[in-house]
Amino acid sequence: MIEADFNPSPPKTMHIDLNSCFATVEQQANPRLRGAPLVVAAYPTGGGCILASSVEAKKLGIKTGMRVREAKAICPTLCVLEPDPPKYRFVHERLSTLLSQYSSSFVSCSIDEFAIYFGESHSPFSRNRNIYEIGKEIKARIKTEIGDYLTVSIGIGPNRFLAKVASNLKKPDGLTAIDKNNFERVYKKLALTDLHGINKRNALRLNSVGIYNPWDFYQAPLWKLKAAFASIASRFWYMRLRGWEIDSQDFSRKSYGNSYALPKSSGTLEELLPILQKLVEKTGSRMRAAGYQAQGVHVGLWFRDRGFWHKGMNLERALCDSRDIYKVMCTLLYQCPKLKPVHTLSETCFNLKPYKNVQLELFEDTYKKRKVISAIDRVNDRWGMFTIGPAQIIKASRAAPDRIAFGK
Repeated sequence: MIEADFNPSPPKTMHIDLNSCFATVEQQANPRLRGAPLVVAAYPTGGGCILASSVEAKKLGIKTGMRVREAKAICPTLCVLEPDPPKYRFVHERLSTLLSQYSSSFVSCSIDEFAIYFGESHSPFSRNRNIYEIGKEIKARIKTEIGDYLTVSIGIGPNRFLAKVASNLKKPDGLTAIDKNNFERVYKKLALTDLHGINKRNALRLNSVGIYNPWDFYQAPLWKLKAAFASIASRFWYMRLRGWEIDSQDFSRKSYGNSYALPKSSGTLEELLPILQKLVEKTGSRMRAAGYQAQGVHVGLWFRDRGFWHKGMNLERALCDSRDIYKVMCTLLYQCPKLKPVHTLSETCFNLKPYKNVQLELFEDTYKKRKVISAIDRVNDRWGMFTIGPAQIIKASRAAPDRIAFGK
């Protein structure tokens, strides 16, 4: 079978990762911060979670997910900044504009990651050109057109998975490839957990059948992978490691959502509903901007006594209006058998459908409704989130600040 051998085709997929995104953007904006350990944290207080570390901070062992107090124990002079999402969105949009010039097959995977496929590009920037030379040019253009302090790690591979793995081989500011000529050498140097999608639990599963590194993983027959995963994932990994493209679905969104940790909580609906509506407004705006509507919703509560309650449901029709989504989530929240002081409130929209699909209704002018939603989105996009919004969210004006940079 063709998937039994490594893909012999020249690599045509590129994965681009903006190094230490939030922290580097802050250093780009303020030259005085360059060269010093810096982190961007959800809150500057000791319990704040670090969202991004600069290259200098990473060298000291300060990582994403640490608490500020832990990081300051390592480096007392550490500079701690709160997020500035509009700044990060600006850089993301500039990068998107630049990269989209090279191919029509272009995807923003997240705020700081992008994937480009050069298989059938008709762009004058990439037509009949070597993919490695294109990578060098992209690096140079980013420094001259967007920011001289910004660096990206670029990975090249025969599929998206290996292009992403390659982007992590030499950080920061790398340009590396995995192809038919070097995949064996690369696999022998990596750990299982260096592969995107293999966590410690999956690594233990593979260890149980005698697979201890990516080269073992590659050499393992399909029956052995089935014994480890006991699912269709075994065949996906079999093909993935051989450079065949089966990950297209991994680069589209599966859901949109937000959560908020309440500093104090009385555990009442009067307290929770304005916050829920504010979260839903943010989620709905991001979802529509990406071209989706939701046919599934979910609400979750983490209580301060460490208890957890959640409820989700699939809907008969896809919803795009944040107000409609909020109403459904309210009905779910009302089903919580016992409200207690809440630590974190979360909401998610899933089972995404293309926003362009319009289902006509008997008692409602769907087209008119969508025009109103679109007009509100344009106003909020230009003048700021919640310039126009439900009156109830005024009660939550200080709750759920904009911490997520990836959006419009």
